[in-house]
This record gives sequence, structure tokens and C-alpha cells, in this order.
Amino acid sequence: MKNNLFIVAKSGWSYLGYSAAACLLFFILDMNFLLFLSLLSMLFFLYIFRNPEREMPLVQKSALISPVDGVISAVEELEGSEYRYKIEIDSSCSDVAVLRLPMNAKAISSRMVNGTRVSKKSKLFSALNEYAEIVFLDNEGNSVKIKHQLKQSFAPIDIDLPLNQELLQSARYGCMVNGVTTLFIQSNFRLNVKVGEEVKASTTLLGYFS
Repeated sequence: MKNNLFIVAKSGWSYLGYSAAACLLFFILDMNFLLFLSLLSMLFFLYIFRNPEREMPLVQKSALISPVDGVISAVEELEGSEYRYKIEIDSSCSDVAVLRLPMNAKAISSRMVNGTRVSKKSKLFSALNEYAEIVFLDNEGNSVKIKHQLKQSFAPIDIDLPLNQELLQSARYGCMVNGVTTLFIQSNFRLNVKVGEEVKASTTLLGYFS
């Protein structure tokens, strides 16, 4: 995993490259209206794939921080499951798309499932939309499963995450434009968020493991 420190996430480089090539072509051909549209597309991609630096708050070693920007849309207690809590974070196109590690941990499993990109309001959303599922495990045995699922988006989920390597909290590990992130957390966890709360990757504390 290469921690991209450029102002644009690497997932957006190809989009910016195509826009820049189109700008050059339309400039040479003196097609001013298309040149203007190409410049707008470049600005759009610069905004969508922005990659800001974030200062991580001073929190305890057992802290879990948000992996994404968005709004808490659901907090549930689960019965008869390996995990006790489910936290759902809804992200939009205006949120920073970069994904960040929620704790110091290893990724012990990761899988990507291609699919459609229908609206979250559709009954087929959960069953058919593209998603990535990752399980993180820290040195204390605390496990968190994270599922990133696309809503309506022009860009696929991009995950750059080596398995079974020690990774640092807040490290960048991918990109998702307009999606839903669900965290499944074990029972030894004290929640620090509520439904409707806005969260930011790397800076918002979700809670603590005991």
C-alpha cells in the first residue's frame, strides 16, 4: 500500500488525465465551448478526488475512528451474530472520497464484489450493488468488519490494501465516491456516536474497545 500524499487521490488521476487531454485537443482545434466543458470536468474531478491532510485527534490506543466522511444513518445492536454493533455511514459525492484506516490493525481478509449501481432507495440496492468487504484485526484481538457499498456513482470502489501487514490508524487505503459504509463491531465496544451525526475520516471518534 502506497500512502498517496498528493492533493488528488490516485483513483482520480486517470479522470484528470483524460480531461487534460481533451482540453489540449479542443484548444488546438479552437473549439471553445468544448474546451470550456473540459475545463469544468477537470475542476469537477479535482473536487471529487481531493485528498486533504487530516490531523488525527489525541485518542487512546483502543479508539476506533471513522474510515469515511459522511453522516451516521443507522446504529443497531445485532443478535445472534459474531458482531454486536452495526454503524452505517452514508457518504455523498460532496464528501471526501478517500478511505482511511479506523485503527492500528492488520487486514486479515478483503474481497471485492462487482455489481450494479442503483439508488440506495431501490429494494435491490443491498443485493446487487458493487461492494468491498474488509476485516481488520488489531493486536488485542479486536475485530472490525467494514463493508463499502456504492450508490449511484461514475467511479468504481478502489481498494489498495495489503493483507496481514501492520497498518497505522488513519492511513489511506482506497477511495469510494458516493456510497454507504457499514462497520460491524464486537461487543466489547463503547459507542460515542448517534444517528444524524456528521463524521469525518481520521478525525471523528466512533468509540472505544474495552
